[in-house]
Amino acid sequence: MNTSSSPIRRRHPLVTTALVGALAVASLASLQGCIALVGAGAVGAGMSFNDRRTGGAQIEDQSIELKAGGRIRDAIGDKGHINVTSYNRIALISGEVPDEAGKAGAEKAVAGIEGVATVVNELEVGPNSTISTRSSDTVITGRVKSALIDAKDIQSSAIKVVTERGNVYLMGRVSEREATRAADIARSQPSVLKVVRVFEILTDEQLSNLK
Repeated sequence: MNTSSSPIRRRHPLVTTALVGALAVASLASLQGCIALVGAGAVGAGMSFNDRRTGGAQIEDQSIELKAGGRIRDAIGDKGHINVTSYNRIALISGEVPDEAGKAGAEKAVAGIEGVATVVNELEVGPNSTISTRSSDTVITGRVKSALIDAKDIQSSAIKVVTERGNVYLMGRVSEREATRAADIARSQPSVLKVVRVFEILTDEQLSNLK
């Protein structure tokens, strides 16, 4: 696994759950200024056969995301705007919290979830992002995903895209070549401020064994 910014800490870091679907719920939560952690629905829903994770890993990631909201809320209350995205047991936490205590508390809560192997804490201490900023992030995510599909020389279905305040986080199980190519593609899209690689880097042999 490789990142271009914050170090990845094992067993003791923050997690981030991607807001997937349920836009009405997400909008309501953001207007209320509370933790908005929307999972992918029932565990087992939305599984992909083109995913480089095993079926079991996909289910476990969904379970981690579903548990994260409650764990964080129990730890720090309805503070901030926090997203948790899990990919092959790597938990990315993004969004905003009002203070360092909230950032540390959210991280500890996610690290304690069964199945989490690594936590990447990308929470920013500051005010919640605005609705317009989140709308812009949604547009950026769409552009990056479309560009990855158009690239043809990488398996776009193996890459998850998360955007917060113009910062794009790329997750997935990829080769070093794919990681570099995906980051270059994301970086070239309008309004992208920074690209952070949160990849699990695989060797050519490991990739071959997945086919």
